[in-house]
Amino acid sequence: MTTLTVNIEDKKIEKAVKALFEALGLSYVENKKTKITQEPLNKAEQLMYNRLKNSFEQIKLHQEGKIKLRNAEELLAELRILK
Repeated sequence: MTTLTVNIEDKKIEKAVKALFEALGLSYVENKKTKITQEPLNKAEQLMYNRLKNSFEQIKLHQEGKIKLRNAEELLAELRILK
């Protein structure tokens, strides 16, 4: 079974699509718009979000030529020093 989601704003088009589905013997389910609510992040999720956000900001600055990021060799060399 394949599910296809179609968002139709125009009521006339919606009626035409429903009629087409019925003519083809396809079933359809109307889904009334529901408001999506987002639960607040827990501490671990917030920490991960902040780290990812920071990483993307650094990538953007690197692409703009404002900062230089470490390459893999530099990272490995730093990790060897920390041992």
